[in-house]
Amino acid sequence: MSQQQFNALVGKLADSIAGLSLDQTLEDRLNADFGAGSDDFQALSRLCAEGEAEGWLMSREAGGIKFGRALKPGAEAGTFSVDVVRMKDVRGPHHIHTTGEIGAIMPLEGDPRFDGKPEGWYVYGPGSQHHPTVTGGDAYILYLLPEGAIEFTGQ
Repeated sequence: MSQQQFNALVGKLADSIAGLSLDQTLEDRLNADFGAGSDDFQALSRLCAEGEAEGWLMSREAGGIKFGRALKPGAEAGTFSVDVVRMKDVRGPHHIHTTGEIGAIMPLEGDPRFDGKPEGWYVYGPGSQHHPTVTGGDAYILYLLPEGAIEFTGQ
């Protein structure tokens, strides 16, 4: 049941942002409409925990990061793929967001920062790149990729 609830909630979110530019305006909108204190954000965090416990989310692990693709483009999330990772004081593999990335930082323990950002939503525009890094604790990071596009560089 929780997987269907997760898919429906992510679908609601994806529908609300479909076709919008990946920029600071979108980040501000997400934090206002679906921010850390909202019922939807809290439900998303709870559903990630249930998905991990039930084994339908983050079923793989490498380099101290649990991860997994929850939805491929064309499913409930429309043109987005949806992935969830669990990171605790770790630096992930370098990659490029060829079409951008929209993500939610959901703390589990401590005061985790994702790329220096606190709990809430972030938006990286097309062509952005990084080593995803969590410091100061443990967190789920849920991210939507337009068209599922991501390029791991091996750097």
